[in-house]
Amino acid sequence: MNLLDSGFRRNDVKSEELTFYEFINIHPKIFNQIIMLTELEKKIIASIQEDIAVTDRPYLEIATKLGIAEETLLKSLQSLCRRGIIRRFGATLRHQRTGFTANAMAAWQVAEDRIDDVGNKMASFRQVSHCYRRNPTDGWPYNLYTMIHANDKAACRQIAREMSQAASVENYTLLFSRKELKKTSMVYFPSDEDD
Repeated sequence: MNLLDSGFRRNDVKSEELTFYEFINIHPKIFNQIIMLTELEKKIIASIQEDIAVTDRPYLEIATKLGIAEETLLKSLQSLCRRGIIRRFGATLRHQRTGFTANAMAAWQVAEDRIDDVGNKMASFRQVSHCYRRNPTDGWPYNLYTMIHANDKAACRQIAREMSQAASVENYTLLFSRKELKKTSMVYFPSDEDD
């Protein structure tokens, strides 16, 4: 787990990576949330990592497979969400099948003191599916990334221009996807079927 992704910030350490022992000592709340998952919660997480059936009662089907009541499943999911272990549920669209044949990773150079404002503004564009802040490196000054989806490359370029104007960010580059080599969801806990 990357602590920075969890919302944890540590200003007194030069390195962004913390050792396991620093993590336990500095932020036991997050550590306890990870360690304190019950076996049932791990099975529930495993069951929702894959496609959920499109039926009238998909949670009943999941609960039945797990051998628990639907109400138990729903209460567990609510608890996992409330504790911040599950951040959100979302559908994954295969954008090529829906007419969005072009996508571009836009890399933006944004002043650090504007990252949150610019990131929020860019994330508000409906054509943007992802928005991340990352560290620049020597020879690569970009620190904010957005994934833009559109019908064609020209539309991606136009959306990027609109985003640039809206956020007052002039230095950016577009990296168009040429071929999808892999696209899967992360599996945090294997299901019994994976054994």
